[in-house]
Amino acid sequence: MRLILADDSVLIREGLARLLREQGFDVVAQCSDAPTLLSAVDELQPDIAVVDIRMPPTHTDEGLVAAEAVRAKHPSVGVLVLSQYVDVTYALRLVGDDAHHVGYLLKDRVGDLAQLAETLERIAAGGSVVDPALVEELVSARTQDDRLAELTPRELEVLALVAQGRTDRGIARTLFVTQKTVEAHVRNILRKLDLPTEPTENRRVHAVIAYLRTSARRP
Repeated sequence: MRLILADDSVLIREGLARLLREQGFDVVAQCSDAPTLLSAVDELQPDIAVVDIRMPPTHTDEGLVAAEAVRAKHPSVGVLVLSQYVDVTYALRLVGDDAHHVGYLLKDRVGDLAQLAETLERIAAGGSVVDPALVEELVSARTQDDRLAELTPRELEVLALVAQGRTDRGIARTLFVTQKTVEAHVRNILRKLDLPTEPTENRRVHAVIAYLRTSARRP
């Protein structure tokens, strides 16, 4: 898997590059700012760009803006945004209307190489991954008049794991239930959220988007 790393800290870039190479990833470029990242993606067409949200010159959302540009121009290139903080608005901006090939992860997770490698593999395969800390905040902050209010506590738990990119089998192992039980919960979630039914639509992806949007609209 070919990766581009974008972070203004050379120590973080070099350290992450070394760790990822040890895991078998091919780091084809390292970038210190958003314009360099966009040029590298245009030229090298990586599988994934790993991008820090806060980059020069203002260290606010330059990395996120660049990630949005990559997604718009190169939809097949996966994007993993790294952040110091849980921010629902940023996560929603990143996902937009398409939760394919995208992830939002707190920098604290980077130290867990197994989890980071799994996240990158899911994104490269077309999935979406939302940091568990963000998922927990969304669940705890949901209002009683949103669509999530129709879900049972167990269904919310399952949806949280779907948002993290877990498969039905992975969810079953996490919750210590059978895969058939998880499949039943997922069917109920998709029905209650009134998601598209066309065979061309990925209803699990729509569920993640609805999850983020509904929680982001809370008062």
